[in-house]
Amino acid sequence: MAAGKFITGSSPMTALREPIPESAAAGRTRFAAARALLEQAVTEQAFPGAAYGLLYQGEVLALDAVGRFTYEPDSPAVMHDTIYDLASVSKVMATTAIAMWLYDRRRLDLDLALGEVLPGFVVGGHHDPRRVRVTLRHLLAHASGLPGYGRLFEQNGTPSAMMRAALEMPLEAEPGTRVEYSDIGFMLLGKALEVLAGESLDALFAREIAAPLGLGSARYNPPQDWRSLIPPTELDTWYRHRAIQGEVQDENCHALGGVSGHAGLFAHVQDVLRFAACMLAGGRTSHGGQLFSGMTVDLFSARQPEPPGTSRALGWDTPSQPSSSGNYFGPHSIGHLGYAGTSLWIDRDRSLAAVLLTNRTWPNRQTKAIQQVRPRFHDALLEAVSASD
Repeated sequence: MAAGKFITGSSPMTALREPIPESAAAGRTRFAAARALLEQAVTEQAFPGAAYGLLYQGEVLALDAVGRFTYEPDSPAVMHDTIYDLASVSKVMATTAIAMWLYDRRRLDLDLALGEVLPGFVVGGHHDPRRVRVTLRHLLAHASGLPGYGRLFEQNGTPSAMMRAALEMPLEAEPGTRVEYSDIGFMLLGKALEVLAGESLDALFAREIAAPLGLGSARYNPPQDWRSLIPPTELDTWYRHRAIQGEVQDENCHALGGVSGHAGLFAHVQDVLRFAACMLAGGRTSHGGQLFSGMTVDLFSARQPEPPGTSRALGWDTPSQPSSSGNYFGPHSIGHLGYAGTSLWIDRDRSLAAVLLTNRTWPNRQTKAIQQVRPRFHDALLEAVSASD
């Protein structure tokens, strides 16, 4: 792909197209305020387009889209089943889900030291005695003491060099004493899960999460002929020197081959809602299977007692004040955001889930307007639900 160009045209992947459920047929009218808010956000260039959906008490009540792939008037229109780069929503829909699956099968001990699974974390760790105390639970709760981010891709040209650099990242705090949302921690968590399972994250996700839930669009490294279905995330003028479309935007994940614990998953709204439905059903699938036990769903959804003041559950976040979920998601809600402009919030008490997928980083990362759009959008959705109850 040449710099400045993104892919247009029809796609042969017609099997990915899905009808709007009958339960959502009146959604455009019922949720007109939420849609109007997103249309205004497109006009104000908070993002070029968005797909969104609402699941309530087992039914998809809203499934719609606004805007286009880019701000060009001839750019493809976003559809309700447009596939997006989920960015850090991958942390819950893939990595945390795999951790839950392994935990249920007694193949993951939350209090297992990371160094027991990945010895290089201790051996290459600058002789810091604190490293032996970092556990898998710390990684899931973003309380490992690791830094939030590092531009590892700049100095490491292969996946093995990338992982070695992550293993050697110095701790910045005593494990369990500070919350620092950490991509580095989830990179290492993803690798630890691969070691425990003896299989790659993408293979595990495809077989054990996506297949039982019927997630046809959800995968890492989408094939080449999907690219025209996926809005571009960025006009990269400094690293890859091309428009980023149909490949993961996150540079560290890209340098790891497109598969990592912190990013890399692509999907459309319906598939994110299907995953949310499983969480709301206590781990049950729509076909009556049991992907996770109800106790495991409860365990991973509970806000952690430490460090003091944390809003983090295991893998998930919970509403804080203020919250991107707005004013109406309850105290037992869980959710996650993605840097490219994606989000999933689940209210476990009301049996409700809201998904918003955008490419707010196109053509660059400068605008942060989505920070104001998200809570207002969620409030508009829930106000419409409450008005009909």
